[in-house]
Amino acid sequence: MADKKKNEFRSNLRKIVFKALKATIKGVLVYAIYFIAWGFIAPVAQMVPGLQASLEAFVAVYVVLMVIGEFTSGTVYQYFFGAAKALFVVAYLIMSLNGGIMSMTFEGINLLVDLRLFLVITMILSLLGLARSVIQAINFMSEKAELTGPAIISSS
Repeated sequence: MADKKKNEFRSNLRKIVFKALKATIKGVLVYAIYFIAWGFIAPVAQMVPGLQASLEAFVAVYVVLMVIGEFTSGTVYQYFFGAAKALFVVAYLIMSLNGGIMSMTFEGINLLVDLRLFLVITMILSLLGLARSVIQAINFMSEKAELTGPAIISSS
């Protein structure tokens, strides 16, 4: 009995360590991609004030949601954090792009950029991610109900 509990504890500990390691690796990879991409974005950041802080905040929140979602894999919470990521992307884009129309003054020239098409396409893709998370959560719960539900006795 003690050996069984000890083996179960070790198995659970291995699962937790594996999930934590996998989540950490994914988080580090996303940050590495961000730092590599920042090298290409840096010249534009000089013209747009606050771009670096804005992108760093986005990447930090996205990575936190991704790591928590990965750490909770195998539970229904994984899908909640997937949905939270999709909603965060939509909300962040709406807030950062001011509804899709941006205007700025650069060296005495007023620039007006209409990014509504980009915003709509990105929002549709994020909403597809949200729908995917919701459907996966429903599927997870239905599979869980099938496994733990009462046995159905057929009367044939």
